[in-house]
Parts: sequence; C-alpha cells; structure tokens
Amino acid sequence: MADNIIIIETAFRHGFTQEDIKKAVETSIYEGLLLGEDDIFAIIGFDTRGNPMEIFYNLIDNETIRVFHAMELREKVAAQMYN
Repeated sequence: MADNIIIIETAFRHGFTQEDIKKAVETSIYEGLLLGEDDIFAIIGFDTRGNPMEIFYNLIDNETIRVFHAMELREKVAAQMYN
C-alpha cells in the first residue's frame, strides 16, 4: 500500500473522517481495479469503529494514492470485487 494518502473533499461526502479513511486503507482486506475501470482502484477495509468501508482511489505514483470516495461498504460493490 502507498505511503502517502491524499484525500480530496469528495471522499468526505458520506460523513467519514480522515482517520476513518486512513484506517480503512491500513486494514484493507481487498484491493484491486474497480470492475470495468483501468485507473480506478477499490479497497475494502474497516473504519475506526470496525465497520466495513469501500474506498475508491487513483494511483498518483508508486508511493501516493488520491482517495476520492469513501462510504459504508455496499453489497453490490463487494459483489463486484469478489466476482
């Protein structure tokens, strides 16, 4: 996982904090390209309370990601990732 995480404003739309997002990245149990995309990656991880989250990001370089989406894990997203 990247050493540097840039979190843009759109990632906070669903009420998660910077700490929640960083914790989800650190605790990821899945990471890979989002189905049908060639430059959007997805992570399933856990927020600071242990709730599952989905995180979408773009890769900036080998050490930096740009998180633009963070919310509670939706079943349809989890299904896409594991199929």
